Amino acid sequence: MALVITEANFEAEVVGSPVPVLVDFWATWCGPCKMISPIIDQIATEMAGTAKVGKVDVDGSASLANRFGIRSIPTLLFFKNGELADTITGATSKDNILAHLKALL
Repeated sequence: MALVITEANFEAEVVGSPVPVLVDFWATWCGPCKMISPIIDQIATEMAGTAKVGKVDVDGSASLANRFGIRSIPTLLFFKNGELADTITGATSKDNILAHLKALL
């Protein structure tokens, strides 16, 4: 299961992470977000210990969405060493998400 990322834990969970981090910006009312949510949770389980996977609810963490210029969801941000390294906007396949994440390992 993916971590819940908020303004309160973003620095510790993402910026301070020793492993790459995938952050899914989503909302409960977003159809494409609901489509990829099970994929995100699968990746979180499969990559445990190798990478972190978290979700940011844009309705509850608007300042994080604004900080990264999130204009459409789902948006997947990939971080390495605390820095934004890659982005995918829109629903996509598990293989594509894994390819982006594994490129950071």
